[in-house]
Amino acid sequence: MNPLKKFPEHDDFVSRAIAYASPIGCIGIVAADEDHISHLFFADGFPSDEPSHLRVQYPVLTRMAELLDRYFAGQPFDTATLPVRVEGGTRFQNEVWDAIRQIPHGEVRSYRWIAEKIGNPKAVRAVGSAVGANAISIFIPCHRVIRSDGTLGGYGGGIERKRQLLALEGYKIKK
Repeated sequence: MNPLKKFPEHDDFVSRAIAYASPIGCIGIVAADEDHISHLFFADGFPSDEPSHLRVQYPVLTRMAELLDRYFAGQPFDTATLPVRVEGGTRFQNEVWDAIRQIPHGEVRSYRWIAEKIGNPKAVRAVGSAVGANAISIFIPCHRVIRSDGTLGGYGGGIERKRQLLALEGYKIKK
């Protein structure tokens, strides 16, 4: 299956995207403009034949690939300062994604914690939906969001990748 079919702007999307080969699978990085990214997602079938001018036209792609190199080498970074531009998203979703960006490297928070943090403690399920709609995986670190009982819950990149990302960050996963 083509991983880009879920993106209606497929052609424009690919024209601003590179494939990053991570230790846990291919990651697509999409530039919103020269200075911001709009998507970062796991996509094992993502086209890897990027045009040579792409990194010159969108220098943010090179910066984000270098940041991913450092991340996968075990070096933490502050996700709240990254040049991301979330395109679309409701006010509620943006509040959830902003709260997720506040979760420190190597730590986790629950869906309930996020709901309380944004001032809507009864919206736990809606928080889960907003987490699932996150288009900028790792940089809006939704892998750091778990269930209140300590279990991992779901992850758009697959539960094994969530486990690997948390382990990379030094989080001790409960059995």
